[in-house]
Amino acid sequence: MTMPRSGIGYDIHRLVPDRRLVLGGVRIDHPTGLAGHSDGDVLTHAIMDALLGATAQGDLGTHFPSDDPAHAGADSIRLLERVVALVGTAGYRIGSVDASVIAQAPTLAPRIADMRDRLAAALQIGRDAVSVKATTNDGLGIVGAGEAIAALATVIVEKSEP
Repeated sequence: MTMPRSGIGYDIHRLVPDRRLVLGGVRIDHPTGLAGHSDGDVLTHAIMDALLGATAQGDLGTHFPSDDPAHAGADSIRLLERVVALVGTAGYRIGSVDASVIAQAPTLAPRIADMRDRLAAALQIGRDAVSVKATTNDGLGIVGAGEAIAALATVIVEKSEP
């Protein structure tokens, strides 16, 4: 019997004009979007970092450096699919994901189900194993001022059967 392993991931990006807002692979209607080398999807980035941590494979910057032009404007769901492949190659399977998006605006509740569906498909696990929650920062800090969005994720992985 193998023991499950857990990982934690965090990401934050500034909101800027002339960018689309993407969270969990879902386009969100908002006047600003997240700055970043890729599409800036902090939710998907936090999940990827958690998966890489749980399987002791470094971090997001190790696999997708922000100075690599190949990842400029990249769809983070495609990057997540690559991380899922790395997890499998290392001999693990994903058990569950629990994530929180911290944003003063926009209201994310109407799009949570879409995010769960999109992430579950990329993670190759059931929707019931993917939790996405949204909260505010109660007006505190850069997130509370509406200048950034952050995300935190935890994952459980288990060693695959031989």
